[in-house]
Amino acid sequence: MTSKKFFLDQHGCAKNQVDGELIMSRLLRLGFEQVFEPEKADLIIVNSCGFIESAKKESLDSLIGARSAFPNAKILLAGCLAERYADVFKKDLPEADGIVGNGNLELIDSAVKDLFEEKRPVLKAEQKGVCCGERNSLLSFKGSAFVKITEGCDNKCSFCAIPVIRGKLRSRNSDEIVSEIKSLLARGIFEVNLIGQDLAAYGCGEEDKEFSSEKNWHEIIYKNLKNPVYTEENFYEKNGDSPLCRLIKKISALEGKFWIRLLYIHPDHFNKDILEVMKNDSRFLPYFDIPFQSGDEKIIRAMNRKGSFENYTSLIKTIRSYFPESCIRTTFLTGFPGETDENALRTEEFLKSIKSDWSGCFPYSREEDTAAYKMKSQVSLKKAKTRAFRLEEMQHEITSESLKMRCGKIYDVLIEEIIENKDGTDEGLAIGRAWFDAPEVDGAFVVRYDLDNEKAVKKIIPGAVVKAKALAASDVDVDGEFLE
Repeated sequence: MTSKKFFLDQHGCAKNQVDGELIMSRLLRLGFEQVFEPEKADLIIVNSCGFIESAKKESLDSLIGARSAFPNAKILLAGCLAERYADVFKKDLPEADGIVGNGNLELIDSAVKDLFEEKRPVLKAEQKGVCCGERNSLLSFKGSAFVKITEGCDNKCSFCAIPVIRGKLRSRNSDEIVSEIKSLLARGIFEVNLIGQDLAAYGCGEEDKEFSSEKNWHEIIYKNLKNPVYTEENFYEKNGDSPLCRLIKKISALEGKFWIRLLYIHPDHFNKDILEVMKNDSRFLPYFDIPFQSGDEKIIRAMNRKGSFENYTSLIKTIRSYFPESCIRTTFLTGFPGETDENALRTEEFLKSIKSDWSGCFPYSREEDTAAYKMKSQVSLKKAKTRAFRLEEMQHEITSESLKMRCGKIYDVLIEEIIENKDGTDEGLAIGRAWFDAPEVDGAFVVRYDLDNEKAVKKIIPGAVVKAKALAASDVDVDGEFLE
């Protein structure tokens, strides 16, 4: 098996990317060689997304396309789509030589062994724990990595299939997370992005034992409160630090210069106690990814969420009281069942009110096994897309103004790639990100430098962090110049 080569076709979110990196590492330890052109591979793994209809179609199209283009390769379907529909695909997807879910990525070992013994493995495991381990190779740009701290979700938003695919919430031990971060920093990683379906719920799963000796955090978050956690003024006085706050305090004790970015914090139980810790340690970026989904209370309730226009705008005001220049990213879901033009306008008012720096706007996808699937008053896809487009246009204007306000200042920029001329020579341009740009989803920071400046040419390489002055905003990007 040592002569076999594999190609990973990666789909989906950052959490699925971490799974892809774990799959890559397992195959490398098995003696496989990784290639980056599918035509050279003996094994093609489609690490799929099964979250919404468009993502499912993209993953299936990739698999079927690979089957057609590379008939001699073994094709393995992995990831969320494989987990969600393994029983269906066992019969109805002959293009896949094997199927392996994401409940236990150790199953990859036996799956590929079966494939090359001309068997057709269809493997799933119970969703328990958080798949983790050594990642010899990363899919991020150099200098950046994602660290998964939770798996699954207990929020039960009526539109979301994550609990169906990934199961109930469970969290990693804090010391294990800190140890992984230390290992990544030792390898030269500068930016660590903490991810999970909902970081606010870290340590609050029914099976999470680390923090349960003092408080039943699962009960506090999910059962006792009729209103969002942050509406109780004395919440932390009564209950102490949240598990997420305890985790970031442990991370804050690490030495060295690095960035920590917290992604995906549910607005109904945003951990306000983290704000003071972050304020006292500038390595925690004041970048907050809070998926509000809607600004209309009727729709928010139908989504099985507890907030409101007023609650959510109050949360943003609190964050900005700690970090006046904070960066806010959010997500909006348009065309949810029962959403009227009036409801949609309320969400537009909400966006104008919070002035988020970035947002993603997505038409509702009707997903089986979710509570919203059977709801009446389904909104047409055309109308949902029109509403999403309106929000996108509004966000574009807000983002443009936000970036202009950040110009004239000096930033640390993490370099991702060097722009080359057609002949492969340096053009004096590099693409990177400042703290207000999250990987993959936001804009970029373009760094210009003088090719006659030997220090600049030597220093500006992928993975390096350089000082640059933001000069102008261009669409969703910032143009800047290298500073010595």
